[in-house]
Order: sequence, then C-alpha cells, then structure tokens
Amino acid sequence: MYPLLSGLTVIEASSFVASPSAGLYLAQMGAEVIRVDQIGGGPDFGRWPQAANGASLYWENLNRAKKSVALDLGRPEGRELLQQMVRSIGQCLTNFPVAGFMAHDRLAEGRADLITVRVMGMADGSPALDYTVNAAVGYPDMTGPGPEPVNHVLPAWDLLTGAYAAFAMLAAIQHRQATGLGQEVRIPLSDVAIGTVANLGSIAEMIDTGANRERLGNAVFGAFGKDFVTRDGVRVMVMAITPRQWVGLVAVLGIADDIAAIEQARGVSFARDEGLRFQHRDALFPLVASKVAARDYAGLKADFDAHGCCYGPYQTMLDAAHDPALVGSNPIFGATANPSGVAYPAAGAFATIPQLERGPPRPAPRLGANSDELLERVLGLSSGQVAALHDKGLVAQA
Repeated sequence: MYPLLSGLTVIEASSFVASPSAGLYLAQMGAEVIRVDQIGGGPDFGRWPQAANGASLYWENLNRAKKSVALDLGRPEGRELLQQMVRSIGQCLTNFPVAGFMAHDRLAEGRADLITVRVMGMADGSPALDYTVNAAVGYPDMTGPGPEPVNHVLPAWDLLTGAYAAFAMLAAIQHRQATGLGQEVRIPLSDVAIGTVANLGSIAEMIDTGANRERLGNAVFGAFGKDFVTRDGVRVMVMAITPRQWVGLVAVLGIADDIAAIEQARGVSFARDEGLRFQHRDALFPLVASKVAARDYAGLKADFDAHGCCYGPYQTMLDAAHDPALVGSNPIFGATANPSGVAYPAAGAFATIPQLERGPPRPAPRLGANSDELLERVLGLSSGQVAALHDKGLVAQA
C-alpha cells in the first residue's frame, strides 16, 4: 500500500468485480474506501472461490484495505443512511442502477459538488456481465480451434472497467478542484469492451476487410509468437516482436542460415518487420518447432535468458501460486490476517514506487466491522444514536 491518496475518502456501494476492483485500487493507493453492504452480505458476499469453511476468498480479496459498514438497505431508513453518508463524504463509487435511491440527482440533493462514478452493464441501463459482453464483441469467435466460440475464464472487461472507474474518479475529483463542479460519470461495461476493441484497431480492421479474422490458436496475430514444446515436454510461449528479440531467438536456435535461405527465396527480410514474420509463419513456425523440440527446457531457458529472448513456460495456476518470482519473492505480496482464517500470500498495490516504502498488504474487513465508528464519524451520530439504529435492526457490526 502507498499513501498517494491519503486524505481521500470514497463511499463504495457495489458488488461483483468491476466496481469493487475500482475501490480496491483506490484503497491500495491510500484512499479510505468505505464499502457499504446489506446486512448479511450483498449478492457477491458468498461467491466462489470459497474456503473450506464457506467464506468467500473472492470477497475477501476484492475488499482488502477497505472499511465495511452493513446497513439494512431493504428499508427506507437504511437507504437514507447510505444516502447521508454519500452526501457527507462527497464521492461515491457504485454499480447500483441509474434510477432508484442511488440515482445521482437524488444523492446530489444538498451536495451539488457530489461525484458519482457508476459502473453499468449496457449504456442504456440494461444488465450485462463480462461474459455476455465478451460474447457480443467477438473475441470468443477468435478463440480456440473452432467452429464453436470459446469463452476465456478471465473477466477482462470487468477488470478494465474497474481500473477505468478508478481513473475516472480521480479525473472527476481533479475537475471539481478546478471548477467546483460535481458530476456523474457512467462507465458501461459494454462501452469499455467495444471501445477497447476499437482502440486496438479491430473495428477498423473489420470495416476495412469486410471479413472476420482467421482463428490462430495459440499463435499471436501480426507478430512472431506461438507455443512450442521442448524435448522434455515443457510447453513454452515464445515471442519475437522486437528486432533484438528476433536476433536473440535466431542465435539461440542456430537458425541464421535457415532464415537467410527463407528470406532469399521469398524476397523478404525478417530483421525489423514483425508483420512479415507473421505472414511467413508457415515456414518459420515449423523451423522453430523442430529446433525447440531438440532442446531440453533448462538449457534452452539459460540460452534464452543470456540472449534477452522473450518467452514463458506454461504453468497451471497452482504452479503460479508457488512460483518464487511471481509470488514467493514478489514484494507486492505479504501476509495478513484474513477473515476467512486461511493463510496465504495477499496482494497489495501492483505499482512499485522506488521513492516510497511499500506498505504491507492490508486485510479485508469483516462484514460491518466499522459500522459504528463510521456512522459516528461520517454522520456525526452519538454512540446512543448508533445503538438505537442497532436496536431497530438498521445497522449490523461484525
């Protein structure tokens, strides 16, 4: 954790991946993020993966470094408490519907400079999830051998939307500091997805060619990149995008003469053009495959490292969890107490700031753990008033 956003408090009323991840990123940079949930937990409180005791490891990790308030949002009095907290703090992150008690206009009554960052499914307010959006934008039709579409398991659009929402919150705060104006920023998952497709040139490609891109399996479109298998059965993803990477790959595999022969026969040069390496993959892939298949991984790895090659062995996620470079010796990970009771490395901020000391990862709160203290501080309630809310069943504390 870093203190870059110290002094900033954000109310988060959200569930699932995109909106909670935005709050997580803000918290990891030092913001005080107050997550408000329904008493007993919202729709994501028990999501898989779960610990053996049923605790959600998903919820626990998306809500690290946050504080937790649990209210009865099914009752008007509980919803009013959340609205009051939002108005008091002045900035809110949510994926609640555009209309209803978390509508920006309602929240901004009496707080004209309020900032609401709202994560949505579709731009018209209709529901959508990462997997439905991904199906719509066409990537499953490019994945796998075909002809059926193949879903990938990473909720990429949720994660990009979360990161964009965190950025949008800071952009809106900067604008308010310059102008005094508050605003609602709506970030539809579908727009993040199709906008990203456009930013990568794929909308232009489809319009220009009038055709879908061919399926490539594990090959990388427009560059030299594919999986190859070593003599001892290790599958390795090998990339050669830059001239240096290409020169290193050619040297390690000892294929300079073979490459020269292909270049002469086809009237091309692969030295500086990654597109040409892709276009002539019919000759290059079998050549590289034969050379990699003649080497054991350990020796190939040493030579790849010595020549600055870009590669990576395929691992299972269990392998990755025990990988010294990725996890064991990685300073973004540390030990924390976890509400689930499970001991495992916990991730902190992904960024590294050499000029600042990296704080350890912070634990997730127990649901409602901070209800009393935050209602007293944010709303100015007395301990007696908070106790009365407990008696009415409007507030819960862990």
